[in-house]
Amino acid sequence: MGGIFAAALKEDCVFDLFFGTDYHSHLGTRRAGMVVYGEDGFDRAIHNIENSPFRTKFEHDVQKMHGNMGVGCISDFEPQPLITRSHHGTFAITTVGKINNLNQLADHILENRGTQFQEMSGGSINPTELVAALINEKDNFIDGIRYAQEIIDGSLTMMILTDRGIYLSRDRLGRTPIMVGKKDEGFCASFESFSYLNIGYEDFRQLGPGEIAIMTPDGVTTLSAPGPKMRICTFLWVYYGYPSASYENVSVEAMRVRCGQRLARRDKLTKNEIDSVAGVPDSGIAHAIGYANESGVPFSRPFIKYTPTWPRSFMPTIQSKRDLIAKMKLIPVRELIEGQRLLLIDDSIVRGTQLRETTEFLYRSGAKEVHVRPACPPILFGCKYINFSRSNSDMELIARRVIREFEGDDVPREVLEEYADPDSERYAKMLDRICEQLGFTSLRYNRLDDMIDAVGLPREKLCTYCWDGRE
Repeated sequence: MGGIFAAALKEDCVFDLFFGTDYHSHLGTRRAGMVVYGEDGFDRAIHNIENSPFRTKFEHDVQKMHGNMGVGCISDFEPQPLITRSHHGTFAITTVGKINNLNQLADHILENRGTQFQEMSGGSINPTELVAALINEKDNFIDGIRYAQEIIDGSLTMMILTDRGIYLSRDRLGRTPIMVGKKDEGFCASFESFSYLNIGYEDFRQLGPGEIAIMTPDGVTTLSAPGPKMRICTFLWVYYGYPSASYENVSVEAMRVRCGQRLARRDKLTKNEIDSVAGVPDSGIAHAIGYANESGVPFSRPFIKYTPTWPRSFMPTIQSKRDLIAKMKLIPVRELIEGQRLLLIDDSIVRGTQLRETTEFLYRSGAKEVHVRPACPPILFGCKYINFSRSNSDMELIARRVIREFEGDDVPREVLEEYADPDSERYAKMLDRICEQLGFTSLRYNRLDDMIDAVGLPREKLCTYCWDGRE
């Protein structure tokens, strides 16, 4: 994943850029960077933030950087923003998305243009550098941005800093957002809408799917109109988004509460069957509050996430290390666990490793029962668009591993559709097996139709690929 922020002001923008970018720290864990443009041209700083917060790494850079326009990012993978020089002039670029055909596009560029790519660790090509190379194949920025959007298999949202202004381009199907804020001194653009509220901006507007605009201290001008189709990622509400964020005017926190309410209505469990409802910190908490409010079963916090020095649970890229850190961060409150029948809500079950260990941890701490209710349906397909599931193969997903047990390796699409149908016998059989493997007392997933209803947008505007394979 990753988060991006930009500012274009009539005065120095570094303060706003610093804090606006920092407010995206929940979206990325490995690299961060800022580039500003001013009287002395471009100035850039990039740091590794795996073991230190963004503010700590960049507090000295902020004292030295000056400029009235700038872009910043927090990235889960590649170093960015990048500065490049081409026939378009010098520009800085930062991106959010996923490029599934990166190697094919790189081969195309190398064969036709003779461009060289700077390899990152592991020999991979920086996706943001590839996007810049694609843009440079065309005669102007607009055609170049459109070309990159069209030829990339996956998703791509970007910000490009030039001496004339900042080009903003939302993914052609709007899978990730760009929000614009305004104040007297100028404008900002952001992945997260809440990131600019405390630094003096008000909501101005949001870019539509595929829209290209240019932002200067004087305004935001559309250069290419938005397209008619949108497929914004539903996981932004379920998991990725910060509670105070909103996308397409739908609050993340409010959506999660509605999710929990719909889970409770389906479940119909009462105080006679469970003693308390808990959410896995942090993204499961609002879902659990919604469930508790709807069911009348008390909400509790039987374990607490230690946050002062452990800001995110998926810091390392190695899965086993992420699982270990996630377990280390949760501290039990035994008085709220011993002898209790707990209903536990998490945002999702991907591989199942962390939730199985959390359940074992609750049993060891004295829980009598642990009922699990994920806030979204079973994940059947690895994400093609924003890397939510972080799976190299669909077979890393616990739902797909269970299906393979029942069906073998080559499962026809129509059979997978049956497993995605919450009213089918195959779906029920899959849930029973997952429940058994992970050691839950009972398991019931949120239904896709209920989750979509909790968002409140038409289904055709939402990306639901990881649950139903719908492109």
